Amino acid sequence: MAALPHVLATPKDAAPILQLCFRPGYGERDFREAITLTRRDGIPGERFGTAPWVRLADGSGDPRIQVSILPLRVMDLVWRDRIGTPHPGDTIVADLDMTEENLPVGTLLQAGTAVLRVSDLFNDACVKWKVRYGADAKAWVTLPGHPALRLRGILCSVEQDGEMRLGDRLSRITG
Repeated sequence: MAALPHVLATPKDAAPILQLCFRPGYGERDFREAITLTRRDGIPGERFGTAPWVRLADGSGDPRIQVSILPLRVMDLVWRDRIGTPHPGDTIVADLDMTEENLPVGTLLQAGTAVLRVSDLFNDACVKWKVRYGADAKAWVTLPGHPALRLRGILCSVEQDGEMRLGDRLSRITG
């Protein structure tokens, strides 16, 4: 709780992408300089195409979970054993304010030539988060008043095919 003011003092916009993680299978992580994104497949070759954790009625992956973005300051708080514990697996890590107030559902974000849309699905810190980073890290995300802070980050759909690279700025697109 003492770290919350630091976590919430993040930039509101135009945050550089600090990590890009490609997830070909469960527990697999491949850190890349660039990632291609498509509306149809999310990130082609990722497990979203074969094993999405949220599915549509037809069995295909729900596009609202194609991309996950984790706040850097939260990752730094919970991922202390970077050798013995897997990376959280979020596609993008950026030092960006992901609160509902700053990035309401439907907000468009651009990085490189790709455009993402902030999902209405809450990233509640799954069981894997609890196992890897502890019960306190899981509970912190869901404490009363904390869901609106989106401490576990945000989920997004791909709205425009494109490519993003490390260092690209993740910026809101305004009307």
